[in-house]
Amino acid sequence: MSLLSANSSAVQAIVGEPEVVEDASTAEQSAAWAQLKDAAIAIREMQIKDGSIPDAAHHAAARDLVGAITAGIRALAPAFPHDAEYLATSVVDFDRWASEDFGVPDFLDSLMAFQPQQNRVDGIRHLVVFPMYTQNGSSDRLVEALIVETIWPEFIAALEAGDYGNKLFVSLRLVDFTPGYDTNSAVLFPETVAMREIPTFTWGAIFQDREAARYRRVVRAAAEITNLDLPERAAAMLDDQQVAEKTFVMWDIIHDRTHMRGDLPFDPFMIKQRMPFFLYSLEEMRCDMTAFRESVKIERALAARIEAGEELTATEQEMHDYAHLVQYAVIFDRIFRFAITGTRTRNYDAVGGQLLFAWLHQRGVLHWTDTALAFDWENVPDAVVALGDAIDDLYWHSIDRPKVAHWLAAYELVRGTLTPHPASQWARGLSDEILAGAPKGYTDAVMDDEFPLSMFFETLDKKMKPVIESTVGIRGTDD
Repeated sequence: MSLLSANSSAVQAIVGEPEVVEDASTAEQSAAWAQLKDAAIAIREMQIKDGSIPDAAHHAAARDLVGAITAGIRALAPAFPHDAEYLATSVVDFDRWASEDFGVPDFLDSLMAFQPQQNRVDGIRHLVVFPMYTQNGSSDRLVEALIVETIWPEFIAALEAGDYGNKLFVSLRLVDFTPGYDTNSAVLFPETVAMREIPTFTWGAIFQDREAARYRRVVRAAAEITNLDLPERAAAMLDDQQVAEKTFVMWDIIHDRTHMRGDLPFDPFMIKQRMPFFLYSLEEMRCDMTAFRESVKIERALAARIEAGEELTATEQEMHDYAHLVQYAVIFDRIFRFAITGTRTRNYDAVGGQLLFAWLHQRGVLHWTDTALAFDWENVPDAVVALGDAIDDLYWHSIDRPKVAHWLAAYELVRGTLTPHPASQWARGLSDEILAGAPKGYTDAVMDDEFPLSMFFETLDKKMKPVIESTVGIRGTDD
């Protein structure tokens, strides 16, 4: 059967006028959602990388599929009254795309109408439909459709209303989704949407259920492989998805806000310019170490009040308890998952995990003895905070340094703990030609695997690979 014939058959099976859906809590079970999702999956087969459908032979079928998508949106819209403007505008954007013969899609208007950060209420759901790429998923701007649910417990709302304000941060749970999210993607970012111009973004969302589910599966397996005797509360988190989700929300709300706070270079994300990949490692670690440090601060402050005889409110008690769990999550996720996930080509997250492991080992609070991993938990917090302090000091000095001098200082910080590749030009000392030349020469001289895995991680990687691969597309309901 030709692709055109297959498309025609798919359209005939999908197109219809589904009944109106009133209840968001069961929307994923409705005929309207099934039609919308099936139509989105079918139209993806006709799109190319930029989201357009250049083959005119597919346009008639594509128009029918757009009709099925918009009919699904209209039928589902009553269940999502807080998204009424966005969903109405989404229908307009889809119809315009079809009327303009499926050129590069432009969904700026509906994107600007979608404002999930204005409805951070625990359990509230959203219907999300855009042509978009998915980070760590697909780089093609294909139509994606999702039903998502907000995770916003009271203690997180209290943290955000207090010292950890982050008006852009949205924490979500995946309910159902199209194939772009049947991947490692765990974020929903507005910049991924196909649009005619780049606006000022007002929100960014992370799927904490996926992060938590991956963490639970990976850490459980890694602890068994490394003979690690997990602390009681860390072990309990592996058996409770909701507890793990709330832990990750607390971690990420502090991490996310840190990108724009502190003594920073002018481009704190360090993503708008080409530079050595280990600098991305340090930026992510700076944010994670800040989340760790602030969690230690919160836990210790509330513990002091308990010791003084004060009775904490229920919300404060949750802050205290989850602050402790965040510390486990940062350490174990960085060491066991980040360090060995992905390729060895400029993998900045892996370098961050390797750096944390080696830093703790070299400061005598992490031990690999008799093929068993162990931590001196009493002294771990101060050692982790010290790594954060070292990165903060590097950043503080950066404003007084030329860019490439900052790069060299950053490299010295990393190589002070991690061993570079024996063939590294950076480790041997860059040539005068590179040092006197443009920044591009510095970046080109960095090896794809500038800091190779240690023998510990090489072995752990081989044993853990099937477990990590099994987390692709994982949901919070998977156990």
